[in-house]
Amino acid sequence: MSTAEAIAGTTPEGAATPALAVEGVSHSFGKRRALDEVSFTVAAGEFAVLLGQNGAGKTTLFSLVTRLYDNRSGAIRIFGHEVRRRPSEALARIGVVFQQRTLDLDLSVTQNLLYHAALHGMPRAEARARGSAELARLDLAERARDKVRQLSGGQLRRVEIARALLHEPKLLLLDEPTVGLDIGSRQSLLNHVRGLVREQNLGILWATHLIDEVAEDDRVILLHQGKVLANDRAEAVVRQSGTADLKAAFTALTGAGGTGGEGQERAP
Repeated sequence: MSTAEAIAGTTPEGAATPALAVEGVSHSFGKRRALDEVSFTVAAGEFAVLLGQNGAGKTTLFSLVTRLYDNRSGAIRIFGHEVRRRPSEALARIGVVFQQRTLDLDLSVTQNLLYHAALHGMPRAEARARGSAELARLDLAERARDKVRQLSGGQLRRVEIARALLHEPKLLLLDEPTVGLDIGSRQSLLNHVRGLVREQNLGILWATHLIDEVAEDDRVILLHQGKVLANDRAEAVVRQSGTADLKAAFTALTGAGGTGGEGQERAP
């Protein structure tokens, strides 16, 4: 068994019913195989990082979990609900922040939140109350009436997180949420999401190509060319790969070269 195979074989302890279970999922675009027998779990109350270079298959996987694409192989379960067979029950339990911005720039912050709440069938009064609470938690209460186009990149991302949490999901998926943000905004966003794990017991799947967004005790699902090469705590991935740090472990497992830049340590 290779080092990569040994590391990829580990799974979270406990977790009788994972927040997210991906089992043997493959996906192709024509002859190109974007995902190849991908399997992993994310427990409730766990911060897990889906780490991989651009093109590794992270966004494809998110599209399958959220039913933008149909998974024709394997199974994807959210708190035990299979997304193909019980999509309503499954998707009601997740919040999503996509890589591409999806807010309506010409609506106010509150209007964006109310529109999302209506899609989930939430009464307007309840939606306003929850929206106000989430904006206050994110220090955006004073921007509630502003048009979204007036916000900074970091504020836009925080509004998207507030929107994703309106219907009180127990699993939050974030696809490259810090792309385009400055270092301070990146860290603030990361700190807030980590706080959600502690305060609300949310399961988090944070997809990124930036190694410096990974903490030693985070679970790392290392995705490379559509395959999971490692699935363990970051410090365990480093130890089992026989390297000095996560960047070196990434290089050893994938054979990739290169360096990061502009203060951001990228997956090589």
